[in-house]
Amino acid sequence: MTALQVSDLTKRYPTGTEALRGVSLEIQPGEFFGLLGPNGAGKSTLIHCATGLARPTSGSIRIFGHDAVDHYEQARIAVGLAPQDLNIDWFLTLEETLDYHGGYFGMRRKERKERIAELLDAFSLTAKRNDRTRTLSGGMKRRLILARALMHRPKLLILDEPTAGVDVELRLELWHYVQRINQEGTTILLTTHYLEEAEQLCDRMAFINDGRIVAEGTSDALAAQYGVASLEDAYLELVGRKELSRGILAGDSGEATS
Repeated sequence: MTALQVSDLTKRYPTGTEALRGVSLEIQPGEFFGLLGPNGAGKSTLIHCATGLARPTSGSIRIFGHDAVDHYEQARIAVGLAPQDLNIDWFLTLEETLDYHGGYFGMRRKERKERIAELLDAFSLTAKRNDRTRTLSGGMKRRLILARALMHRPKLLILDEPTAGVDVELRLELWHYVQRINQEGTTILLTTHYLEEAEQLCDRMAFINDGRIVAEGTSDALAAQYGVASLEDAYLELVGRKELSRGILAGDSGEATS
C-alpha cells in the first residue's frame, strides 16, 4: 500500500489562483522523500490538502489507502505534521502541549504519559516539561513542534522547513533524529530550502514549480536530467538562476583576479 498517493490534484482558490495544477506523486512506505521548489510553487498547498487544511478542487490524495477528504479521520490520524510556523499555545506547558495533542488523537491517559516522557527525553526537554512554551528558545520551540508531531506515532511524518532559522548544532541533531525514526519505519515527507539537507536525508525527491511536479528522482538523477553536475545546479536551472552556480561564480572570480 502506498504511503502517500496524489493523483491529478488541482487546487484553485476563489481568487482564481491555481496553486496546484494536476499534481501526481507517490511515496512508498518507509521512504524519506523531499519536495523542493521556490516560494509559491505549491509545496504548502499540497501539505494542506494532505492534512485537511485545504480541500482539493479536483483529483485525489490518499494516505495509506484512506482518502484525505472522504475518509478524513482515518487519513489524518496516520499523519504527523511539523509546520514551519511555530503554532503552539504560549500559555501551555510543554507537557500540556503534548498531552492535549495526544488526547485529540484518542490516546489514553497512561499511553500519553509514557509517550510524553519518551519524547521529552528524546528531544532533551525533560527539564523544561513544566515551563510555559513562550519561555522557550527558538530551537527548543522547534524541538517541541517535532515532538508534538510524533506524539501519536504517525505512519507518515510531514516536515515543512523543519530546520528553518535554527543553528547548525540543532540542525544536525534534528537530522540524526529524523533519520533514526525513518530507519525505524516512519515514512517522511520533507520540504526544505537547504539542498544539502535534502541530499543528506532523502532517498528521492521531486521538484515542484508553478503548481506542477516538473522532475522527480534521486539527487544524481535530477542533476542528470538537467544536464548539470549537482542537485544545487539542477535547482538553479529549475528556478532560472543558473548564473548563480558555484562553478560559474568561481570562474568569474578567477577571471576577475587573473
